[in-house]
Amino acid sequence: MVVVGGAGAVGAMLVDLARSGGDTVTVIDRIGPVDGSAALAGDVVTPSAQMRAVLAAADTVVLAVPEAVALAAVPVLDHIMHRGALLVETLSVKTRIHQAVCESPVQRPAVGINPMFAPPLGMAGRPVATVTHHAGPAVERFLGEVVGWGGRIVRLDAAEHDRVSAATQALTHAAVLAFGLALAESGTNADILAATAPPPHTVLSALLARIATGLPEVYHDIQAGNPGAADARKALAAGLARLSETVEHGDEQMFASLMDDAVRPLGDRRERYQETCAEIFGQLREDPTEGGPP
Repeated sequence: MVVVGGAGAVGAMLVDLARSGGDTVTVIDRIGPVDGSAALAGDVVTPSAQMRAVLAAADTVVLAVPEAVALAAVPVLDHIMHRGALLVETLSVKTRIHQAVCESPVQRPAVGINPMFAPPLGMAGRPVATVTHHAGPAVERFLGEVVGWGGRIVRLDAAEHDRVSAATQALTHAAVLAFGLALAESGTNADILAATAPPPHTVLSALLARIATGLPEVYHDIQAGNPGAADARKALAAGLARLSETVEHGDEQMFASLMDDAVRPLGDRRERYQETCAEIFGQLREDPTEGGPP
């Protein structure tokens, strides 16, 4: 196996998982080797002779790189990889890479995976969205490896993947970042907020701390790259506008209707989410002897 971008967070996770399962893995990355393992420094779009030889011999090549690099790499790899070799990509947006792979004259087995979690959390028990670009036994073998690593695969087509991730990632991140921006406008002291915060505020603040201190390129790519992200942000703004309109010009009955509409997307999982929330809130207890801010 060759992992292009194996020094990045997702690439490094896949390298470690593959090696733990007994696979021989070579890393190709622009930043070069970071340890004593098999690694080559270089650009997959303009590969050296040594890189070409490694790629030509690989049974699986994983592209754990930004979208622009992956799109440029597809035709390059078509001329290097042997026809039966599997191409795997890890992009957070699947529509454009799916089109590029499907329009390629080389119809090799190819699959996209999108780990729906930050790599430091580990794959065990976590969802991995998958999009099959070209089906085949090699695709199923690789997805079987993902399951063996503990991943919970969710099969989608490319358009559905981007539609779903616009809701689960772009919309969610936008809501959390907007909360932080609104909080900044309030001018309230952070220590006072922490000392008086009810559980919902504490949970939102924790999400804000995690997302807003992450890698900007990752979160920007989710917002800018997903074709459904703009509509998700518009829907978020429309939801807030409806809330304001209902509070300012409606009554309690209209507000109850708004709450019903808001929870409806949870479907039959409403009670499970309530239980999850109760479990989280149950962990948010501090030693009463610590006190609050001075």
